[in-house]
Amino acid sequence: MTTRRNFIKNTATAAAALTIIQPTNIFNTVKNKQIGIQLYTIRKELKENFDGTLSKIAKIGYNIVETAGYKEGKFYNKLPKEFNKYMKGYGLKPLSSHCNVQLKGLDQMIESHLDAGMDYLVKPSIQSKNRTSIDAYEKIADEFNFIGEKCKKAGLKFAYHNHSFEFEKMEGQLPYHILIENTDPNLVTFEMDTYWVKRGGYEPIDYINKYAGRFELFHMKDMEKAAPNDSTEVGNGVIDFKQIFAESKLSGMKHFFLEQESFKIPVFESLAKSYTYLKNI
Repeated sequence: MTTRRNFIKNTATAAAALTIIQPTNIFNTVKNKQIGIQLYTIRKELKENFDGTLSKIAKIGYNIVETAGYKEGKFYNKLPKEFNKYMKGYGLKPLSSHCNVQLKGLDQMIESHLDAGMDYLVKPSIQSKNRTSIDAYEKIADEFNFIGEKCKKAGLKFAYHNHSFEFEKMEGQLPYHILIENTDPNLVTFEMDTYWVKRGGYEPIDYINKYAGRFELFHMKDMEKAAPNDSTEVGNGVIDFKQIFAESKLSGMKHFFLEQESFKIPVFESLAKSYTYLKNI
């Protein structure tokens, strides 16, 4: 490891210790009923009826969204400022965005997200061709630090969202550990996807304890008991969300979004059930 990487590891450890005793925004978030939804969950419905779908999720009670439709400087084919105003018309704040964050075009991407009213820029995954070794993951971590620094200077926060491949051992190490331990907590935060941590063979609470303060964002996604390949309504599966929320201060949680990728009951009925669970928890 380079000196820089050792410095980042030490910084991350110190920051985690401080986070344990520092309050976060999550209690205000719950109190104010700021419950988010990742729009990828309703991608089909948005494609069929964009306005009607937004109206329905707003009526259920969701009031912050994480987008998954940024392309060529637009959000769902709308210019950033137009998109911001449009979403506010439904009482929805576009807080976070999943998009292909990379060095090429980064300045324009940051500007677009600021104009859209975003607080977070999130890289949702890493292409398989770019994650072939531990050394590759270390280089990715360096790139994350660079992106995070540019975002911070502009007024955005940069985050990385996990899947399950980060929990597959490589050269005797877990790639997810490499990404967390080699990124500066002042520049890079993580969006924990609870389902994919579980799918990777681990428990979300173990990572909250191991890397305190590193998870400002969460995807609250539950796993079907009888069919682990499927997600289900939050509180209906195998993941202990009460435990996750109980340790919200430790994790550093500031915002959370429902995400669900498969449905066995009507979509909006499902979203209403998850909303009620999240509100009551």
